[in-house]
Amino acid sequence: MDRILIKGGVPLQGEVAISGAKNAALPLMAACLLTDQPLELDNVPDLADIGSMQRLLQVLGVEARLLPGAPGRMTLACENVLSTTAPYDLVRRMRASVLVLGPLVAREGIARVSLPGGCAIGTRPIDLHLAGLEALGATIELADGYVTATAPGGLVGGVIRFAQPSVGATENLMMAAALAKGTTEIHGAAREPEIVDLARLLEAMGAGIEGAGSSVLRIEGRPTLGGARHHILPDRIEAGTYVMAAAITGGRVRLTRCRPDLLGAALEKLEEAGVSIEPTEDGMVASRANGALSGVDVMTRPFPGFATDLQAQFMAMMCVAEGASMITETIFENRFMHAPELLRMGANINVHGGTALVRGVSRLNGAPVMATDLRASVSLVLAALAAEGETEINRVYHLDRGYEQIERKLGNLGARVERVA
Repeated sequence: MDRILIKGGVPLQGEVAISGAKNAALPLMAACLLTDQPLELDNVPDLADIGSMQRLLQVLGVEARLLPGAPGRMTLACENVLSTTAPYDLVRRMRASVLVLGPLVAREGIARVSLPGGCAIGTRPIDLHLAGLEALGATIELADGYVTATAPGGLVGGVIRFAQPSVGATENLMMAAALAKGTTEIHGAAREPEIVDLARLLEAMGAGIEGAGSSVLRIEGRPTLGGARHHILPDRIEAGTYVMAAAITGGRVRLTRCRPDLLGAALEKLEEAGVSIEPTEDGMVASRANGALSGVDVMTRPFPGFATDLQAQFMAMMCVAEGASMITETIFENRFMHAPELLRMGANINVHGGTALVRGVSRLNGAPVMATDLRASVSLVLAALAAEGETEINRVYHLDRGYEQIERKLGNLGARVERVA
């Protein structure tokens, strides 16, 4: 298993291009199952999760390939669905695989998808996905670790009400509703930018969608959908991570191919903590505003609130801020697994249930640490960049799921980073 070695203490300087958003790319790829016409996606990030979705789609009958000589461009064509079963061996690698459920049952009248099971950061059940499909007329059966959804006569538009927003369920049901007969309304829908990006693609394919980015979505289904070409929006989580990398090291980094507005409430909290973010024509410049960082309280919320996917990175930054920070996690019940590893580096963190009290220290020290999930792993990278001495980060395959060429990008900013096989 690969490891990453980082010698900290170097302020990051230079320019970094932000990749396409993984969390947008995965549902966009699944949308190819809705049509027998080809889709072409631009700005596809080179990540392990993208490869996992590509392999799953190929099993279902999709010809999915990255175009040679055109980095980040992928074509997906599914003239005929060859299988309506998403097998356990592929689904277990990535929870987003469940996004094929809605498109398959909408197009073929049946879908059999392995239950994704548990996750390091929480249970993340798919109850909302299933209840939504039932509201569209599907019959749901659970047996032998699989969920089977059937709708022999096709799905029919209906009204879906979420008790709480769910990004995955909103995406799955948007895609299913795009081929349903009549109109579907989703109340309590997720408002994340990735939802808006999916709506843009579905509209380009011929679906009628109103309200993307609000809590009420209205989808006019179509008998068939066509092909389209779509440019994936920039990864707001990667952008926020590099903003904090600049701040935690006391450097100055220009981020290109990104949008500050996608950071939501995190933008305000970063500035409150002493991070300077200057918008530019194609991104932003990040640095410390006045020398020292300050402790700031944050609470994770669905967009436009503070993203749970930025919580671990923010905690790493608060470890070297002046004063104390109270970090409250409201989205996932087990998302402080990076805290014990940060403690190994000299951080002062007390966790009580869904709240962590972080008292800033004058310095962190390099140590052997272990990544437990995607965002936890990158929080350790940030801490290592600021620490004295060398940090060895183990189980970095988590990083490969969500951060494209992170060693090269950090190295180009002056970081002393090396991947060891």
